Amino acid sequence: MVLGYCPAVMPLADVIKIISGGQTGADRGGLDFAIEHGIPHGGWCPRGRKAQDGRVPDIYKLEETRDASYSTRTRANVRDSDATVVFTDNPPGRGSALTIRCALDLGKPYLVVTMEQAIADSACYLLAFLRRNNVKVLNVAGSRMENFHHRAILVLRRAWADEAKRVEV
Repeated sequence: MVLGYCPAVMPLADVIKIISGGQTGADRGGLDFAIEHGIPHGGWCPRGRKAQDGRVPDIYKLEETRDASYSTRTRANVRDSDATVVFTDNPPGRGSALTIRCALDLGKPYLVVTMEQAIADSACYLLAFLRRNNVKVLNVAGSRMENFHHRAILVLRRAWADEAKRVEV
C-alpha cells in the first residue's frame, strides 16, 4: 500500500447507523462521531445505563438491556450490527476480547484497530472492511480508556475525510 492512498471505494456515508454500548472510551467515541456527522446512532447499554463513570449520558440514544450485565449488552450490539470495529490494545483487554468472541460466535465480521497502527492506515483498513462486508450498521466497541475515545473519533474522521476526497476527485 502506498502511504497516503486508500484504494477502498465504499463511502463511509453508506453506513446508515452507528451503534455502541455507550461505555467510556471507544464506545462513546463512535457515538460522538455519529452525532458530530448527523449519522443515526443507537445500540444497547446495561439496565440502569450502567457505565464505568456512573451512567451513560442521555444524549446517547441507547436502549437498556433487561439486566445490568456488560456481556448481555456486548452480545446484543454485535448481533444487531452488520460488523464491529474494535479499538483496543494488543493483546485485547477483557471487554474487547469478549466483543471479538461474540463476533466469532455469531459469525459476524470484525476489525481490530490498535494504537500501533497509523491513523491513516487504520482509516484505510476500516473503509476496505466496510466495503468488503457491505456494512450498513456499524458497531463501534473497544477499550474504556480515554485515549481510545479520541482514537475512535480520529480514525472515523479520517475515513470520512478520505471518502470525501475520493468523491470530489
